[in-house]
Amino acid sequence: MMEGCRHQYSRLLMVLLILFLALVFPSSSSPATRRFQFNVRRKKVTRLCHTKQLLTVNGKYPGPTIAVHEGDNVEIKVTNLIATNTTIHWHGIRQMRTGWADGPAYITQCPIRGGQSYTYKFSVEDHRGTLLWHAHYSWQRMSVHGAFVIYPRMPYPFQPPFQDEVPIILGEWWNKDADEVEREMMMTGDGPENSQAYTINGMPGPLYPCSDKDTFIQNVVPGKTYLLRIINTALTAELFFAIANHTLTVVEIDGLYTKPFTTTAIMIAPGQTTTVLLTADQVPDSSAVFAMAATTYVTSIFPFDNSTTMAFLGYKPFKTLKLETLNRLSSLSSVQNLPHMRDSAFATEFSSKLRSLASAQYPCNVPKTIDKRVVTTVSLNLQDCPANQICKGYHGKRFFASMNNQSFTRPLQSILESHYKNITTRVFSSDFPEKPTASFDFTGIDPVTSNMNTHFGTKLLVVPYGISLEIVLQGTSFLSVDNHPIHFHGHNFFIVGRGIGNFDVNKDPKKYNLVDPPERNTVGVPAGGWAAIRFKADNPGVWFVHCHLEEHTSWGLAMALVVQNGANPSQCLPPPPADLPSC
Repeated sequence: MMEGCRHQYSRLLMVLLILFLALVFPSSSSPATRRFQFNVRRKKVTRLCHTKQLLTVNGKYPGPTIAVHEGDNVEIKVTNLIATNTTIHWHGIRQMRTGWADGPAYITQCPIRGGQSYTYKFSVEDHRGTLLWHAHYSWQRMSVHGAFVIYPRMPYPFQPPFQDEVPIILGEWWNKDADEVEREMMMTGDGPENSQAYTINGMPGPLYPCSDKDTFIQNVVPGKTYLLRIINTALTAELFFAIANHTLTVVEIDGLYTKPFTTTAIMIAPGQTTTVLLTADQVPDSSAVFAMAATTYVTSIFPFDNSTTMAFLGYKPFKTLKLETLNRLSSLSSVQNLPHMRDSAFATEFSSKLRSLASAQYPCNVPKTIDKRVVTTVSLNLQDCPANQICKGYHGKRFFASMNNQSFTRPLQSILESHYKNITTRVFSSDFPEKPTASFDFTGIDPVTSNMNTHFGTKLLVVPYGISLEIVLQGTSFLSVDNHPIHFHGHNFFIVGRGIGNFDVNKDPKKYNLVDPPERNTVGVPAGGWAAIRFKADNPGVWFVHCHLEEHTSWGLAMALVVQNGANPSQCLPPPPADLPSC
């Protein structure tokens, strides 16, 4: 199929000749090309009284915002100025037939080596809203991340008009280098060291040591409305976010419009974005400020960072935050609408309110019928400790994770490049199981006494171009139930169903929402439950599917989806760019 597609490219020569004049003399409606330069380098940064050489893009933490318009062509030259490898992923950009620009290391490209550059080229046609970009090599995402904003061609489909827009980037801080945290975890077989702080726009806020000055403050004009672009870039935590005394109106998730609804707080998983309207309609006291805060949403029994990051909303003519005011406001009681860390009822209710806009201008194109259903468990695992090793996981074993009991191992070569060149290899195979390898009470088993050993390898799920695909993500109770945020590269999808317990193929599909299900690129699989998604596999290439809790991806909770080429050249993967890095 790949060879046939290459032959068909020669048939496009006549069309290219006809279009030659249009290329030489472009019309005013031709898409603009926006160019950016990313230099990956270290910069000395201090947080929590601790100074370290932090990995950054262009010396900024968080990194620079990419702002483009719907339909633009985008070129981002990434130059690696450090000794170790790196890649960048443009999270939520579907990369239609531009899989070479997707970014995950060893899936769609070999990493960018130290001293080398690679230019990511792609279009944002039919994209709009709030997305993000981040490193996709090891745990570099901890500090190498930023907002990706796409302004729409058409007016926003929500009211009222807003005064300004504000990025709210939620993250985590470790005093250690993030890669060191991962190395120690994988070496010992234990869970990762907890982060020392959560952050809002890179700032921990006054609840942490030495952090009064490292507090984000956003000024607002009383009576005006603001668009908050909230992004969760944390590595290990789903987060609750709220602003004291204020309600938020959700209008968009993962760059896709929703039916607006008001809420006192949001729950947002790593890799997800939530865009909300905030109206400065409260009457402040003499301090003229209100606290905003984020804290973790906890569903597992594993140790976690139970702290809270805080920032402030300053009503003009607010100028400075006095120390005594800071001390008075720096308590969780000042944000009473922030949910408790284990408030699963709020998280479930919030998720249930998310619905696609499903308007004439922005229809909900959910597949009503499907060509294939794949059911996969998403699970934590406990592996027997190898001989002559000391493992620090539970019961002296090692933690891993899997999908359908397959713990994903990244090869030291690009799967996409091997797929394009039809290179056969023993490193990976096209036999990812399309249903669990054994049927049992997935969410009711004993969490610690069952056999939780997994299999290791690089098994690919291969599907034909254009099929309507349903994937049921089934949680398990191995070790602990957990809320897994699963991110799909290359495709958005519709969340047609969720439930607690085990998915029942005879009953649950009858309750699917096929009218206005939320469309996303990252879905939270409920703790002790399942989520069903549908999409059309219309983007040829190799696409990473993985948990966006970074330790789970390191442990192997991932797979790769291969969408084969279609019959026409416009349904085929083009050749790789000349500057694609080599392994």
